[in-house]
Amino acid sequence: MTFDEFGKSDGKTLMLLPGTCCDYQTNFKAVLDRLKEKYHLICVNYDGFDGGEEIFPDMITVTEKIEKYIIEKHNGRVDGAIGSSLGSSFVGQLIQRKNIHIDHGIFGSPDLDQSGPVAAWLQSKLVVPLLTSFTKGEKKQQKTKKLFMSKFLMREEVADEFLKCFSKFKPESIKNEYYTDLLTHLDEDIYVEHTKAHFIYANKMGEKYLKRYKKYFRDPDIREFDMQHEQWLLGEEKYAESVLKAIDEFMVMPV
Repeated sequence: MTFDEFGKSDGKTLMLLPGTCCDYQTNFKAVLDRLKEKYHLICVNYDGFDGGEEIFPDMITVTEKIEKYIIEKHNGRVDGAIGSSLGSSFVGQLIQRKNIHIDHGIFGSPDLDQSGPVAAWLQSKLVVPLLTSFTKGEKKQQKTKKLFMSKFLMREEVADEFLKCFSKFKPESIKNEYYTDLLTHLDEDIYVEHTKAHFIYANKMGEKYLKRYKKYFRDPDIREFDMQHEQWLLGEEKYAESVLKAIDEFMVMPV
């Protein structure tokens, strides 16, 4: 597991937590340069997704490693943490467990799916083979690339970068990440004093996700954007500009 720190040395600390089957270099590539101009970034790559030989174990084990790092390197506190998709599950756990403190927990249009062991096993049996098949053969790669470009308005070079993620990581890590995320539940009505939960709500995902955000966190700050899931990270400037502005607003709000 790796933690890379760079950016504005005297800026507020902002931890970046990537989503499913991704490293931070790919996940946040479109906005990394602009974020590092304003914030002291702590960028995380999980076991299994950091270029090493370790396999991703489970969500809680990785959460504990993140907590340990924040305690040892940042006295148990960061100003903000933003999770992309599955990365938001880590933000939620870090807030809920109260072993470290985050002023601003920023959730990047997550689905926050949760299920029991049987349902999680069935879902992973269906979804993981799909994820790991995206790059099997040139024809499959081109079909997947066209899907990414049409659905998320990705430029071709951005689609290529994300496709690489599905081929460079071990299927066992992808399976463990997906499966244990479903089993790692959040409480309802989470409230931690001096912590604010902020949600980037991509309304094209559907209102059921909006209801989940309100279910799991007390009085969350929800910003609605007319976009698909995490579209602001996929190279379309009009989405990135508006979400980055919201993040700046989140980071100065009183807690």
